[in-house]
Amino acid sequence: MKTEPELHAPILLCDEHGRLNPDAVGWSRRPLHRCNLRGHWLRKKRWNYWAITTDTHLFSMTLTDLDYAGLAFAYFLDFATHEFIEQTVLHPFGRRLVLPEGVEGDVLFEDSRLRMLMADDGTNVRLVTESPDFGGMSLEASFTVIRPPGQESVNVVIPWSRSRFQFTSKQEALPARGEVRLGDRRIPFDGFACLDFGRGVWPYRGFWNWAAASGVQGGRTVGLNLGGGWTDGTGMNENGFVVDGRVTKVHDDLRFEYDPADFMRPWRIRTRATDQVDLLFEPFFERVAKTDALIVRSEVHQMIGRFSGCVTTADGERIAIDRMVGWAEEHRARW
Repeated sequence: MKTEPELHAPILLCDEHGRLNPDAVGWSRRPLHRCNLRGHWLRKKRWNYWAITTDTHLFSMTLTDLDYAGLAFAYFLDFATHEFIEQTVLHPFGRRLVLPEGVEGDVLFEDSRLRMLMADDGTNVRLVTESPDFGGMSLEASFTVIRPPGQESVNVVIPWSRSRFQFTSKQEALPARGEVRLGDRRIPFDGFACLDFGRGVWPYRGFWNWAAASGVQGGRTVGLNLGGGWTDGTGMNENGFVVDGRVTKVHDDLRFEYDPADFMRPWRIRTRATDQVDLLFEPFFERVAKTDALIVRSEVHQMIGRFSGCVTTADGERIAIDRMVGWAEEHRARW
C-alpha cells in the first residue's frame, strides 16, 4: 500500500510560473501551504466552506471564487422537522470576493441580499451570516469556532499534473458555539464545525465523493474526513480522521458504495486494501443543488445522516462510531 510523503515546513504551492511546485506534493498535520495561484485563466478555484452541526441542526456557509463567478451560499436544516432553507448569491467574475492564500485571514462578502464574514486568526474563528430574506424570514447567524491547542487536521496536495492540482485543508471536530436567528426564533448551536478550504487549478470536468462527520464517541472527540473519485490515480488522497485532536492519515483509498438512483439508501464507505475504515452511513435528508448555465453545470447530492462502524488509528486502536452526525455526497461538475 502506498505511503504519502509528510511535509513539515511551510512551502509555496506554485512556482514562479504558476505551475505546481513538485516539492509541495504531500500531506501535513497542519496547513503549511501558501496557495500562490496565478495564471490559468478561468481554471482557478478557491473556496472556504464551513458547516456547524449539533445533534439537532446543521448550518453551513460558503464563499467560492470560480475565476469567472463568485458564489456565496448558506443553508439551514432542522433534523426533526426537515425544515430546510438555502440561499445563493452569484457575482460575475468574483467581484466583491477576495479569498486569502492561506487558511488564516479574514474574508468579508457584502451584498444587499446576503452578508458573510469569516475571520480566522489561526486559533479562533468568527463566522457571521446575515440576510434580510432567508426563506421569507430575516437571518442572523453567528458562531465562534475554537481550534484547541495542538489540534491536527488533514492537509494535502492532489497532483493531477503540473498544470492541474488542488490543495485542500479539511479540519474536523472543531468546537463551535453560536446561534441562528430565523425571524423571531432563536436556535442555539453547541456542537462542532468543519472547514473545507480549497485552492487549486481544476480540469473542466470534475467528480468527487466526500464524507465528513464530527462528534463525541465513547468519551473521545472524533472527526472524519473521507473522499474519493477526484483523487483516484494521483498517488495521494484526502482521507484521514482525528481522535482527541490527533490525526491518523489513511493512505489507503476508499470505496464508496451507494445507489445513484436512490441516494437515500444506506451507503458503505470502506478502505480498499485494509479494514482501517469500515462505516455504514444512513441518510435522513437529501440536499440537491443544481446549476445549469451554459458552460457551467454542477449537480450535488449531499446526504445528511449518521455514521456507524469503526476506524482504526495509526497505533492500532479501534474507535467505534455510533450514529455520529455528518454527511456524504456525490458531486459532478463541468466548471
